[in-house]
Amino acid sequence: MNLQQKMLAGVMPILVTATLAAQAPQGPTTSGMVLKGKAPISSEILKVKLPKPQTATLPNGLQIMVVEDRSLPQIQLSADHPGRGWLLRSGRQDRARSVHGADDARRNETRNTLQMAQELETLAANVGVGAGLSSQNATVSGSSLTENFDKVFEIAADVLMNPTFPAEWERAKARARSGLVQQRANPGFLSTERYNKILYGDHPAGRTTVTAAGLDAITRDAMVDFHRTHYVPDHALIAFAGDISLAEARKKVEAQLGGWKKAGVPKPTVTAPPAPAAPKVTLIARPGSVQTSLRVGGPSMTRLDPDYEALTVANRVLGGTMGRLFRHLREEKGYTYGIGSNFSAQQYRGDWSASTSVRTAVTEAALTDLLAEIAEMRDKPVPASEFEDAKRALQASFALSLENPAAILNYYVQSWTHGLPADSWDTYPARIAAVTAAQAQAATRKYWDPARLHIVAVGDAPAISAALAKKGTLEVFDADGKPLADK
Repeated sequence: MNLQQKMLAGVMPILVTATLAAQAPQGPTTSGMVLKGKAPISSEILKVKLPKPQTATLPNGLQIMVVEDRSLPQIQLSADHPGRGWLLRSGRQDRARSVHGADDARRNETRNTLQMAQELETLAANVGVGAGLSSQNATVSGSSLTENFDKVFEIAADVLMNPTFPAEWERAKARARSGLVQQRANPGFLSTERYNKILYGDHPAGRTTVTAAGLDAITRDAMVDFHRTHYVPDHALIAFAGDISLAEARKKVEAQLGGWKKAGVPKPTVTAPPAPAAPKVTLIARPGSVQTSLRVGGPSMTRLDPDYEALTVANRVLGGTMGRLFRHLREEKGYTYGIGSNFSAQQYRGDWSASTSVRTAVTEAALTDLLAEIAEMRDKPVPASEFEDAKRALQASFALSLENPAAILNYYVQSWTHGLPADSWDTYPARIAAVTAAQAQAATRKYWDPARLHIVAVGDAPAISAALAKKGTLEVFDADGKPLADK
């Protein structure tokens, strides 16, 4: 039985319905199984042993990582440049995003965009590029059947090393300009933009989108220069998952990227964001809106913080699938079709937030109930049954993800990015299991303190500003971020 089968065998009892679990008789502990009050969970699930990645480093500094899995004739790759997303200084951020942010503006020295798309379609493969304001790293990714991978990797390497930024780039810029206009009509975008600005200020994480001025200022020469300077093998990682060994991967990388010249540049550093301003209530006016987009949140932690697992479990209880927010605001009150919470933990201090969209008429009631649910998490320990359900759900989700070699590879890329311990993912289920209700409550008191929480709303100002003003001093902006008089 392989790793995935063992994990699934251990976790399948978790996935039975709550109704059947509640009806099951509660007997004594059985061999290898511990009854947790509803569904039994195999104690073996807490002893995960993920396949270890094999690694190598080329003379030019390029690191190689391979998670070998011969079960299917497929290979996936991910080439990551740390800090080449948006962690560069602010004057270059629009360029950084633009270098990797428009697939259809890409061509290399041997293929134009259409030729590349046709070739990949013929191979039933894909090559994608991404970076910018939502990622610390810039990434070139790809996947294909094993029999086609040499050609796909050749294309990916060509995209990575030899972009020419042709006239197609101007068309992509025109579409990007249209996208900037469309963003202003999206309440979710407006909420995220203002929230990030409040939490991170002028730190790169505070920028949600490129600016029109920055986009217009980009020239082909500037793009070529930026790529030449910052997209180098120093400190970069190219990772593979699937039907490939380290020896095979190294041979392919040396053939395609061995001539990539080392630049001798230092590894990008991560700067800490400034302390956020005092809690505030912010409204982005959207005249005539029939819904209000609500977001409540504040600063969280770094990925290496010892409270990470405790807040992970607490967040699952509050805002996970069928969590308290969903049950109360959607199922019981019918305020919304969807609501949840999440938090990010990066190399720098991340953030936590709960968000939803509700009918304008129930804005005040929904916000009051949302804040009350957060307060209850701080003020009262989670009942044992509910707490164990949340932990089992996290363990089950993790176990199921291990069916996919690419997911396992992604975990190791996270470890590489954040400097996690070598056994971090082996011990993850056990660390989740070890979290106590008291630890989770302590984490919520620390990170969900009212003195740290900000409220951002997007909606019809005349209809909702009075309700929002009850929660604190109100600041009002238009959709372009310009301050308005409170109304």
